[in-house]
Amino acid sequence: MPLPLDADAVRAWCALALDALGRSREEIDAINVYPVADGDTGTNLYLTVESAARAVEAVFEGHATTGPASRPGLAEAVRAMAHGALIGARGNSGTILAQLLRGMAEILAPARDASHRTAGPDDATPAPAPGSDDAALLRRALRRAVESAYEGVARPVEGTVLTVAAAAAEAAATTGGDGAAVARAAHDGAAAALEATPGQLEVLGRAGVVDAGGKGLVEVLGALAAALAGGTPAPRPPAAAVPRGTRAWQTEGCPADLGGDTFPGAGPAFEVIYLLEADDAAVARLRARLDALGESLVVVGGDGLWNVHVHVDDAGAAVEAGVDAGRPYRIRITHFGGAAEERTRVAEPAQRAVVAVVPGAGLAALCGEAGATVVAVRPGEPPAAGELLQAIRRAHAREVVLLPNDADLRHTAAAAAEQARTEGVRVALIPTRSPVQGIAALAVHESGRRFDEDVVAMTAAAGATRYAELVVAERQSWTMAGVCQAGDVLGLIDGDVAVIGAELAGTAETVLDRMLAAGGEMVTLVLGDGVPDGVADRLRRHVRRGHLAVDTVVYRGGQQAAPLLIGIE
Repeated sequence: MPLPLDADAVRAWCALALDALGRSREEIDAINVYPVADGDTGTNLYLTVESAARAVEAVFEGHATTGPASRPGLAEAVRAMAHGALIGARGNSGTILAQLLRGMAEILAPARDASHRTAGPDDATPAPAPGSDDAALLRRALRRAVESAYEGVARPVEGTVLTVAAAAAEAAATTGGDGAAVARAAHDGAAAALEATPGQLEVLGRAGVVDAGGKGLVEVLGALAAALAGGTPAPRPPAAAVPRGTRAWQTEGCPADLGGDTFPGAGPAFEVIYLLEADDAAVARLRARLDALGESLVVVGGDGLWNVHVHVDDAGAAVEAGVDAGRPYRIRITHFGGAAEERTRVAEPAQRAVVAVVPGAGLAALCGEAGATVVAVRPGEPPAAGELLQAIRRAHAREVVLLPNDADLRHTAAAAAEQARTEGVRVALIPTRSPVQGIAALAVHESGRRFDEDVVAMTAAAGATRYAELVVAERQSWTMAGVCQAGDVLGLIDGDVAVIGAELAGTAETVLDRMLAAGGEMVTLVLGDGVPDGVADRLRRHVRRGHLAVDTVVYRGGQQAAPLLIGIE
């Protein structure tokens, strides 16, 4: 039975899209040849939708704190989805997808500010019946999405995600029926347009693949159709043919001189992405300035917040242009060709290396001293698959052990590992979910052992390390330990909130007692940025009083998101 286009549908859409992109991510990465063959389009789209889904979930969680009868409206949900996608957009296709979602929100939000809210005794605004005006609204939203995306791209190219989006809107415009029927038509139109992209863009035709960004959009539209149909997955388009164990841009007979920004080393050297707070007039000047500096320029957003994406040879000039326009932040610079150049300068690769993702300068130094190649990250800026791949290349080894040290990086790390394997590197991904598990794995690493034996030992050490982190709540919300208020200290054990406290040290003592009740021989404490040494001294004494046989080791990690990380071995 068709469902109404409401906040619940938006929530389901995000969840289904995230699931679909998670399943197709590797395939999309594999066919990524335009505008840069860096093999991360699927991962970038996944991370963009993940950010959108988190924003929508936060809206529902916020309403849950006000009572079980409170529900968000369509307007609130779609605005959250668009904002989440904007701030989390990754890569060229992710940035365009964020603008498509923003364009839809521009139509859906004003039309239904009161959609599907729970009616009280004095509320005369009932939820709309399924399909009553959803079809017309969705047609308009898809049309505006395409207009908005073309406005955000400085030099639109046909045969890309833009073409697929336009076909979806056109198919929706000529379809009758309810909202679910319109969504199905949009999905079918997009799938048909996707199959035609190799004939529209020369680089796709030579590689024998469809457009990667367009394929991702087909997955997202299929999720919308499924959400409005009540959760039944829409038929998926045929898989693009890619030789097993290769990337599309590595296919035999596919030259590396097709022109433009197509293959590593064939275009600008850097990808520059940042969020920008600026007014419309400043952004108009910025577009002109960046268009003269580079290629693949996409500037999306509005209402004072923008996401800027460009490929340039002078990354500093691109950032400086943002500084002149307003306040850029979350600046991310990726060097497309640097890793390959570095490989040519080194005569012989090492046998084995470890690549570790860590937050904070202290943890980076600690892992670096242990011999790891480090990918340091800042809060809210998880690395893309391309960044992890560059780190694997930088390690310059035949065998690499990859430690993501974050459960949210599992798909990103898997994408980087798979691409490195196609380049002849033997990569083992150990699914560490916390930096303390990574520290435990590094402690038993021995490069002189056989690779499989080393991986087994490191995996066992990581798996035997229970982990916890203490964070400060940003807002009131429901947790597994009860309701927390903004400013409360939350103790998360193995990823779930287990303790709510008023101050850091006291909450940490409770967390330690719960974890040590199951046994343990060593406690690892990693202090975050600005946490005084006195906290560690107090916790060390607390462990000694209650558990004489347990040793405690303290590191100053410098991480910002979590004031304290705890590991129990």
